[in-house]
Amino acid sequence: MASANNFGIEKGKADAALKWINEYLVKNNKSLKISVTPNQLNTLNFGTFDLIQWNGDWGIARNVIKKVSSKLNIKVVEAGFHKKGNIVESFFGMSQEYCKVYSSGKFVGTLILKKKTGHWIVDKEKRG
Repeated sequence: MASANNFGIEKGKADAALKWINEYLVKNNKSLKISVTPNQLNTLNFGTFDLIQWNGDWGIARNVIKKVSSKLNIKVVEAGFHKKGNIVESFFGMSQEYCKVYSSGKFVGTLILKKKTGHWIVDKEKRG
């Protein structure tokens, strides 16, 4: 079982998105635990996102995040992409996370996140 706290849903729209996601999961007999964290991710090009945490299959999590963007016409951050890096960087928590940003289900850009004091922050961003 994988888990993460670096997927994001457009600020102020997480409750509606989680309601839709949970209904979709039940309807399609999929298992995934998902909730909003108190953390946010601020970007210059794409706005602010409420970070969510999930526990379950990464493929299911990735699929529902992209689907909810399309169904509710909202922006989401799909994270979980990693570049093979230096083991020393990983040991000291200097690893990076690569993300895709979707708006209304369409790819609009990328983010590179890094951890600072235990929280993800945007290091670089690029429009699609």
